[in-house]
Amino acid sequence: MTGSAPPLRALPRDLHPIAWWSWAIGLATAASLTTNPLLLLLVMGTATVVVMARRSGHPFGRSFRLYALLAAVTVVLRVVFRILFGGQEIGHVLVDLPEVPLPDWAAGVRLLGPITSEALLAGLYDGLRLGAIILCVGAANSLANPKRLLASVPPALYEVGTALVVAVTIFPQLADSARRVRAAQALRGGTTTRVGRLRRFLVPVLEDALERSLALAAGMDSRGYGRSGGATRRQRRVTGSLLLGALTGICVGTYAWLDPTAPRVLALPMLGAGVLVAVLGLVSAGRRVQRTRYRPDPWRAPELLTAGIGIAVAALGWYVSHTQVAVAYPGVEVAPYLSPLALVVGLLGIVPALATPVPATALSRMDAAQEATA
Repeated sequence: MTGSAPPLRALPRDLHPIAWWSWAIGLATAASLTTNPLLLLLVMGTATVVVMARRSGHPFGRSFRLYALLAAVTVVLRVVFRILFGGQEIGHVLVDLPEVPLPDWAAGVRLLGPITSEALLAGLYDGLRLGAIILCVGAANSLANPKRLLASVPPALYEVGTALVVAVTIFPQLADSARRVRAAQALRGGTTTRVGRLRRFLVPVLEDALERSLALAAGMDSRGYGRSGGATRRQRRVTGSLLLGALTGICVGTYAWLDPTAPRVLALPMLGAGVLVAVLGLVSAGRRVQRTRYRPDPWRAPELLTAGIGIAVAALGWYVSHTQVAVAYPGVEVAPYLSPLALVVGLLGIVPALATPVPATALSRMDAAQEATA
């Protein structure tokens, strides 16, 4: 008697870090093209669901909480700044605060004044947009392995990629340091006052993060990170000239593209020429960087799907912002609403939570949690 074979499930593995960054940048791009609070909340909820479903058990996987806290603080500060510096008499006045007189050299800046519901909503919408972008970046940091991301950087951008990877791992390192210090202090006990606990907590966290950064720098230096290679003076001059010409072409092309009065020959043609020269310069620079990769990360169907979802979300967000202006920028006088296409933009990013393999370290983390509760 033969039965049907069970369906094959994807083996647990970590997704390619560039795929996660492509997905997160797509969500952040869509969030930057709208002030609709409903759409922004959908994007933030989508990023949170994907992180909760696909984060790994590594220390960087626990840093999303810090980014969520930073996003919440950003929203609150944006509203507070509207209250302090955005006082206006136009609109529905909620609280009529007295305006603080300022000297003549601060003309154009208002301190306090009437607080209107329109000003508060405008501050809330701007804060939600910034918070959504921060949360998307935090999702990428929580999902993508920074060490594997460094290994995936092209050879010509290796030095720049090293600096960027070290910079984006600050929050994950702080989160891991905070967890370790909190666990150690819970075992030791000690000062019960709030100020004493804060001082005993901040100093070890900053010290531990600094020591780990120095250890990372020393390890990278011992492995030859950032070395200039054996390029001749002529090769370096050619590479530098190409990159400088590419930078000039891209700057001129971008300025002419944004300025409608500039000649059109300086717009897209110059921008395309700058990009082409930049590619040649990167190829020339990459030839003098000799390094190998042990077991390079595969790029398979889940990676293509995740990166494609990010590109699709960004493209649909751009389309909504240009064709459905009332949906993308609802203003503060009317209630915001979502069109079917805007709803797709907000929910399409959740697909990687269902269509990507579970990280291998996430299984070990769940097993440890089940053993702890047993």
